[in-house]
Amino acid sequence: MGIEKGEAFAERDIYIDYDYEDVTYRWDHRTSTVYVRFYGEPERAEPVPHDGRLFNEALRFGREITREEYERGFPAP
Repeated sequence: MGIEKGEAFAERDIYIDYDYEDVTYRWDHRTSTVYVRFYGEPERAEPVPHDGRLFNEALRFGREITREEYERGFPAP
């Protein structure tokens, strides 16, 4: 189904899990930046491009998760 970039991206932070590539993303709506976290690793300090291939695949084929799930990391312990 995919995740729409519409109003939700302007109003709140979005957390995305893309298990096909073992990666999660965090969209920070206040700064319009995207952060990546690969399974088993901490979040990378530097933002990633919003037009990056992997991020956009995650939007198309991933699923939205909660902040708690993102912070806990994947796969879930």
